[in-house]
Amino acid sequence: MSPKNGKRNDKSGDLEAGADRSKPILHQHSREIQPYGKLAKLPIALDEKVCASSVENLNQILADTITLRDMYKKHHWQVAGHTFYQLHLLFDKHHGEQDELVDTIAERIQLLGGISLAMAADVAETTIIPRPPRGREEAPVQISRLLEAHEIILKEARTMAGQSDEDGDDGTNDLLVSDVIRTNELQVWFLAEHLVEVPLVRADQEPAEQPRKVQAKSATSSL
Repeated sequence: MSPKNGKRNDKSGDLEAGADRSKPILHQHSREIQPYGKLAKLPIALDEKVCASSVENLNQILADTITLRDMYKKHHWQVAGHTFYQLHLLFDKHHGEQDELVDTIAERIQLLGGISLAMAADVAETTIIPRPPRGREEAPVQISRLLEAHEIILKEARTMAGQSDEDGDDGTNDLLVSDVIRTNELQVWFLAEHLVEVPLVRADQEPAEQPRKVQAKSATSSL
């Protein structure tokens, strides 16, 4: 209705006239411009076989890093107990650091000419990290699961770093050593210290056993 005379405005079609160029083109479909598993060769001075090998290795690391990242968020939400606050913050911090690794690894795959994994279903089919239960677990179990996942990634990262070094793929080698390995090693340290069994309030008061002193015989003593 017109705000002035109460009459219906039938010029709605005129409102769209001249706006065709700004209208979104929706529901588009086409063929993939690059299928998964195929390389788009870029001028980065690396042999195509080397690129293909590094892409395959990095996609495995990517799938496992995404899985570890998501495990950290799961445990961040579900952690319980007297260390809730500390672990709640630590898990979230580690999640953020793993998320940065995910982006770094994926970008390396793309610049090698490959296609990086992205969707959850593809990650679930590829990762070798065991899937945790959906339910809530005790904090020590959560930490143990995370440590096992870290170890899996570190083992494969060391092997792949050696391979990329032999292949002359310095960029991939540097990423695996400087980013993946060092980040995971540091996070392992922070996690593992939470599983050391020490008193919470009162230290163990039992004195350590003192070694017995052996008195040497005097050289002047009589035989």
